[in-house]
Amino acid sequence: MRFQVPQFIEVEDKLFGPFTFKQFVYMAGAAGVVVVLFTLLPKFVAFIISAPVVALAAALTFFKVNNRPFILMLEAFFHYTVGEKLYVWKKTEKKVVKTSTGEVVDPQIYLPMLSSSKLKDLSWSLNVAPPVEEEGGVTEKLIENIE
Repeated sequence: MRFQVPQFIEVEDKLFGPFTFKQFVYMAGAAGVVVVLFTLLPKFVAFIISAPVVALAAALTFFKVNNRPFILMLEAFFHYTVGEKLYVWKKTEKKVVKTSTGEVVDPQIYLPMLSSSKLKDLSWSLNVAPPVEEEGGVTEKLIENIE
């Protein structure tokens, strides 16, 4: 049975002509505010106050920053403006661990324990998990070349 997979799920539906529902709400809200301002205030004052309202509505409706809606930029600006700006690194002290021999070991410093020879450590690390391959594989050819 075949199923149809939806595509273009990031694209919002156009409900009001060329505008999505959000764009229409931004424009209708700005138009409502402008109508109320022009009915209640003198024309000159209403024009001065309505200009930023119309500019904000136009930015919310059409402007995108890095292919993201302008409202997300406003939200980030609001969180930055209201939020705390002092970032303090709080270092937590590590507990000092004593070994059975009485040595004090600082857990922040890691020194690997080496045996008497680095060659033994290397051969042990190589022999821990050998790769499993079919007969005539790359590993077998390498071993033949070494011998």
